[in-house]
Amino acid sequence: MPQITRLETGPRMSQAVIHGGTVYLAGQVGAPGAGVAEQTKAVLAEIDRLLAAAGTDRTRILSAQIWLADISTFAEMNAVWDAWVPPGHAPARATGEARLASPDYKVEIIVTAALP
Repeated sequence: MPQITRLETGPRMSQAVIHGGTVYLAGQVGAPGAGVAEQTKAVLAEIDRLLAAAGTDRTRILSAQIWLADISTFAEMNAVWDAWVPPGHAPARATGEARLASPDYKVEIIVTAALP
């Protein structure tokens, strides 16, 4: 049976869980109060960091769920996302509008990735 490895585990959640060659990240948010582009950049940097800690990278992302506090910021978020995703490695993706944990959060991104 494959081992389960948890990274940066707290009392409520882990930032990443590795099982059977797959890495599951918790939802990542940017600094409260910043705009959607700045928060998206911060979220993607955190995703890069967590994927590296798990032993993988953004070229191995299988799927992404993106939640926006205001869907009218879709194009602004996509401008940052599109610059970040390596050509030829776009994951399956869904984007929706949702009330996030705090009104200060503009974007939350959840990814699942494969290990090499």
